[in-house]
Amino acid sequence: MPQLPAPDYPDDVRARLEADGREIIARYPGSRSALLPLLHLVQSEEGYVSRTGMRFCAELLGLTTAEVTAVATFYSMYRRKPSGEYQVGVCTNTLCAVMGGDAIFEELKEHLGVGNNETTEDGKVTLEHIECNAACDFAPVVMVNWEFFDNQTPESAKKLVDDLRAGEQVSPTRGAPLCGYKETARILAGFPDERPGAVEATGGAGPASLIGLRLAKGEGVPARVVHPRGEVPRERPQPGSEHLSSHDAPQKTSASDPDNPAGPVGEEGE
Repeated sequence: MPQLPAPDYPDDVRARLEADGREIIARYPGSRSALLPLLHLVQSEEGYVSRTGMRFCAELLGLTTAEVTAVATFYSMYRRKPSGEYQVGVCTNTLCAVMGGDAIFEELKEHLGVGNNETTEDGKVTLEHIECNAACDFAPVVMVNWEFFDNQTPESAKKLVDDLRAGEQVSPTRGAPLCGYKETARILAGFPDERPGAVEATGGAGPASLIGLRLAKGEGVPARVVHPRGEVPRERPQPGSEHLSSHDAPQKTSASDPDNPAGPVGEEGE
């Protein structure tokens, strides 16, 4: 049985989306480059990329619906079915997983009564596991509509989703204030986020990354000494003499010690 054509948007909705779409297209030298933000635009209308939305993008860009569908189904940030007001993503990539991300994800599935990419009955929360979001310094990380909630535990994550479902005000660890998924999609389409607190919001790297940056710049970094339980801590090294571990200490190699160059294997005794 052939599939019925996708319905069109109501006239007022289409006129509004067309005006926004033309603004997006004008940013690019080639119109088809605007497809990704246009998909975010239609997602901001319905909360997912519907067949109507893909048809709209195709018509506006002069593409086939097959071309638009290929892109919309490739990227995980585009939803293909109605989903929750809050997309709760638990990072289960390597570092977050070993720091507790897997446990958080399993407990949230049981707590919410949903599986991966499923939505609670009240339509508030869609749960998913996500890949790395470049926040390893703060592992394990949970994201809500792409805003960061750092250093989570199963208990804090369950309280987070409970507050979201109850309509309580929830503040990300860093970044812009939280908003609904449709509003997030419009921001991702490239329209300014003019909410109070959004313009001033900053993210920033975590301590581990900043230590790496300081080392790369040749700056001294205070040593982090881990003592066995019960051992009396020794005095900290003087500034400039410390290093993070034995692997960071200067090594006597031919590169660092010209007076004692390393010779070829078997050279001794010849």
